[in-house]
Amino acid sequence: MVSAAVARFIVGVIGNVISFGLFLSPLPTFFTIIKKKSVEEFKPDPYIATTLNCMFWVFYGMPFVHPNSFLVITINSVGLVLEMIYLTIFFFFADYKGRKKVCVSLLIELIFVSIVVHITILALRGTKSRSLMVGIICDIFNILMYISPLTIMKKVIQTKSVKYMPFTLSLANFFNGCVWTAYALIEFDIYILICNGIGVVSGLLQLFLYAYFSITGSKEEEIIEKEPKKIQLSTVEGPCKVVVEGPCKV
Repeated sequence: MVSAAVARFIVGVIGNVISFGLFLSPLPTFFTIIKKKSVEEFKPDPYIATTLNCMFWVFYGMPFVHPNSFLVITINSVGLVLEMIYLTIFFFFADYKGRKKVCVSLLIELIFVSIVVHITILALRGTKSRSLMVGIICDIFNILMYISPLTIMKKVIQTKSVKYMPFTLSLANFFNGCVWTAYALIEFDIYILICNGIGVVSGLLQLFLYAYFSITGSKEEEIIEKEPKKIQLSTVEGPCKVVVEGPCKV
């Protein structure tokens, strides 16, 4: 019979793989941004929230905060690097307002994380008290990561279009929440359980919205894209008036 420790390790490895998929899931979105050289209506909110989330989970997994959490450190370190790459791409193609939002948000995050790290190390003694403080903070920001797509979900409902809601990100969020919930239940970890349980619910809502509006959503954009654009090629006033109108063909 497989021991709880071995089972937890196996589930943790699976969680690392799925979490890696979660961190890679925005790739189609950023390929689109690079291709169009514009962030269009895409929001940086999920990536800003995930960056903060990864920083805190890396700290939570440190031996002097919460021992035996190596798998938590590895995947969140990888995630932190990837999120910084995404935000760099977003910054490069965003307008002034978008760039300002990214810079200000990251600066605030770094200051906040630095304060928490110093308080935890200098003011708290023992892994139990440190785990309590950092675990609660991790839960708060992990929940923020899971619900950060709410801004995009609101836009989906308003526009009745899923154009700006990345399906891969929603699907990865759901599976990620499921696996880490199982991980937390094998060897009970209340901090990992709470945030990922909420992540399961958040992922389900996103997938439901995507499925619903993919089927019943507005087709206006699709019609506009398919319809030939009518443009006025030339208008010459005088003895001879020429107006040429019709599809633009090369």
